[in-house]
Amino acid sequence: MIDSWKNFLLSQGAAIEGASVMHYGDPAIERAAAADGTIVADLSQLGVIALRGEETAPFLQGQLTNDVRVLHADAAQWSGYCSPKGRLLGNFLMWRQDEDYCLQLSGDILPGVLKRLSMFILRAKVQARDASGENVRLVVAGKQAQTAVSAAMGAVPDAVMRTLAGEAGQVIRVGEDKFVLSVPPGRAAAAWQILRESATPVGAPVWDWLRLNAGIPMIVSATQEQFVPQMVNLEVIGGVSFQKGCYPGQEIVARSQYLGKLKRRMFLAHVDAEAAPGNPLYSADMAGQSTGTVVNAAAAPGGGYDVLAVVQVESANTQTLHLNTADGAALSLKPLPYVLPE
Repeated sequence: MIDSWKNFLLSQGAAIEGASVMHYGDPAIERAAAADGTIVADLSQLGVIALRGEETAPFLQGQLTNDVRVLHADAAQWSGYCSPKGRLLGNFLMWRQDEDYCLQLSGDILPGVLKRLSMFILRAKVQARDASGENVRLVVAGKQAQTAVSAAMGAVPDAVMRTLAGEAGQVIRVGEDKFVLSVPPGRAAAAWQILRESATPVGAPVWDWLRLNAGIPMIVSATQEQFVPQMVNLEVIGGVSFQKGCYPGQEIVARSQYLGKLKRRMFLAHVDAEAAPGNPLYSADMAGQSTGTVVNAAAAPGGGYDVLAVVQVESANTQTLHLNTADGAALSLKPLPYVLPE
């Protein structure tokens, strides 16, 4: 977290642990605001890998799951980075900012992902760096988000997964009522003050709850190399291209798409117990073997936790799922905001 920005957030009442704002004094009020109102949150807990150079687009085209060739200056993408076995090492929100291709991901996996990407640059005319501390990144979501962002940034993109750059910074529209902002440090405090006229400041866990209820997964260290992209619905949210060329794990990802029915998918659920990424799930039909894994979890406004979990489809459709043990807290499935393929 940028020191000057951290000091500003502390002056605003933020409780900060590491690079994460946990809350502003009353997490329950913040969760309620996320459910019914408009919120603004700092995203310093997430990292940004920035790549630049004349061969950046073809380099990323050969590494990531999405088609980088169509990532124009005013566009954004979801994308993933796979091992040779087709398992996700990380996933990203991608956009272009000035000369850079920016990849926003979970901060705890950034060093390893950056190191691995850098290994494959070789003699290509590409420079990769950790750009996490170069700009302040915020997210604004809720009923008044568009009005708030327009007031702070001057304008907003007119469509989802589009971006708009201006003097105040970059706006990435990731949903009808959700916006990620990348703001120069010198302008961040002024933008924040305008945003909070319409939005309630909340900690990172509250934004996690909103994100996972939008069905957007985030790979963290506890879940690296566990899922092919389709298991976390990455192709459903537009994060996988099946028309592009090769990338690590591409044959396995394509095979999962075209040969047979996918046996595991990501579901949204609620559980009246504390949950965390990597927690196993069980069901009676699996004879003591795990039937799934928690991908992401966040405290819900009404109590308990909401989770995204990759689960055996048959088990999810016919059995009660239990957290951590066969007789652990029961999960209740919730509808995702998109339709899963048959």
